[in-house]
Amino acid sequence: MRSSLIITAFAFLAMACPALTRPAQALPLPTPQPIEIPSGTSALHAQLFKPEGNGPFPVVIALHGCGGLGSRSEPVQVRYRDWAEQLLKDGKAVLFPDSYGSRELGPQCHVKERRITARRERVADILVARQWLMQQDWVARDRISLLGWANGASALLWAVRPQLLLHRTEPDFRSAVAFYPDCRLSSRLGWSARVPTLVLIGANDDVSSPPACRQMVEGAHGRSALTRIVVYPSAYHDFDRPNLPIHATDQNADAADPDKGHVGTDAEARADSQKRVAEWLAR
Repeated sequence: MRSSLIITAFAFLAMACPALTRPAQALPLPTPQPIEIPSGTSALHAQLFKPEGNGPFPVVIALHGCGGLGSRSEPVQVRYRDWAEQLLKDGKAVLFPDSYGSRELGPQCHVKERRITARRERVADILVARQWLMQQDWVARDRISLLGWANGASALLWAVRPQLLLHRTEPDFRSAVAFYPDCRLSSRLGWSARVPTLVLIGANDDVSSPPACRQMVEGAHGRSALTRIVVYPSAYHDFDRPNLPIHATDQNADAADPDKGHVGTDAEARADSQKRVAEWLAR
């Protein structure tokens, strides 16, 4: 009798609450707005994710890796849209400059002689994007931060160096987060930062160099803005990318190729990095 009552009660709840009888559908990812930013005689293409309302909103300038920002079927890869969705939930707008697409270039990961370098063209793109944001009424101008992955993270490291002086009457970047940058050149040049900078990298990263990043950050102590590094013990390159099995990037790649190595998701590192990014950007 008791069993039949439980079954009857559950059936009643199921009729009253149909959602209990079927899995919840995933909400669609946010749709970006294409932006054209004047840059000299040409234009910097970008994709903007913006919260509803008039703001002013904190903004994150997000910098794609060597694989580019989008693909043939979508303007922004899922891995970056995933981060945009998280940042939007925190009330932040996200601007993705498209450094390669703006110059009619495809992915640059295995291009030996790159026309677009992290320390020149990509830093220029960061500054152009920042200047455009400073002119927008919906932007909290004192809360513009940087977030980058791999080659984009390397560009970020150059953009926050004290040697790069911004207009003194305008606020500087609020903070910066670099996912698995190539720190080898920066560590040799005695890198330091003007703004609080967080570096996140996996100990097993054989694309970038965890020891060089650790040396770079430790060497900046005492002569830099706040800098921190987190090295995840079991993580590889691209550890924050969702649903990516660990695999070699190219089984036939030249051993001298700086982008040869392994990539893949690390669930624990991914979850921890999401928490750390939110906390660092809220400073």
